[in-house]
Amino acid sequence: MGLIMQSIDDLDDVARRLLDEGRDCTVWLFEGEMGAGKTTLIKALCRALGVVSMVQSPTFSIVNEYTTRTGESIYHFDCYRLRNEAEALDIGIEEYFDSGNFCFIEWPERIASLWPPCYYRVQVTADPTGRRSVEREKILA
Repeated sequence: MGLIMQSIDDLDDVARRLLDEGRDCTVWLFEGEMGAGKTTLIKALCRALGVVSMVQSPTFSIVNEYTTRTGESIYHFDCYRLRNEAEALDIGIEEYFDSGNFCFIEWPERIASLWPPCYYRVQVTADPTGRRSVEREKILA
């Protein structure tokens, strides 16, 4: 069953629940239409993980690195602008995946053949009233 966010007030609670459930996977794939709330949810996850730097969409940089209070890195990817999977390989995406740090990936369908064997898939859907539904699936190799 999906998690429901009636309003922005539910965001931090949903983020904590997702982390409780998906913490054993470091690569998270975020799917959903433009404007569904993927980046907003990733911001809440980063808050819950103690990120001290500003979290914003890496649309133009492809990847942003954030640092937590404990000095850990979190990587946030936006694959929307990638023309092909070779571009993801050129930025070293596999090394990021193998780092053991959280990798939050928006538009992962653009690099589907590069997904690691273990990942946490998060589908965000918005209805016309602004309510969000979050479906998730854990894939363990």
